[in-house]
Amino acid sequence: MVQLVIFDCDGVLVDSEPIANRVFAELLGLHGISLTTEEVTRRFVGNSRDTCIAMAGEMRGEPLPATFGQDWDSAFHLALEREVRPVAGIPEVLRSLRVPYCVASNGEPDHMRIGLTAAGLMPLVEGRLFSARQVAHPKPAPDLFLHAARAMGAVPARCAVIEDTPTGVRAGVAAGMRVFAYCGGAHTDRAEVTALGATPFDDMRELPGLLAA
Repeated sequence: MVQLVIFDCDGVLVDSEPIANRVFAELLGLHGISLTTEEVTRRFVGNSRDTCIAMAGEMRGEPLPATFGQDWDSAFHLALEREVRPVAGIPEVLRSLRVPYCVASNGEPDHMRIGLTAAGLMPLVEGRLFSARQVAHPKPAPDLFLHAARAMGAVPARCAVIEDTPTGVRAGVAAGMRVFAYCGGAHTDRAEVTALGATPFDDMRELPGLLAA
């Protein structure tokens, strides 16, 4: 039986990926990197903030300015507060779960809090948030999921991870956890996450039944 459900945040709890990718694309354009939002999604989705900035610097041929991270944070936070919504079905799923759950994200702690608060989910997850800032290596390393399991008193083999990116799926599989990949967002390749070892599903309302199966 499942002891603990570990949710990713962006794209799983809050529909923030399109917002983050659009803002990132706009800022990259100011520094000579011309990418569409779709291209940014394909290249960067699932990676931590610092990893994305480093990857963009490699594409540019020189590091982005030292202020880029702060500029991205400010623009993203404003957009989150105005636009973000919960992923369809998630509020009902969280309220219906009969096993402990938490959130473990590569996203910055401030991003998580602002997004979850704006989407109305913070009361459901307060005190159960884990960030890659707390471990040595972000996803796709298993560190974050293993840290969350330890903190919540769960055995990794009895944890279920809910992800939406190949990066997150790799991390969950590496942690020895059962992984479910939410494919209801436009950026998730069902065949890819299945090949990586996840069980795909398209509607969050399916999740309680999948966990019980």
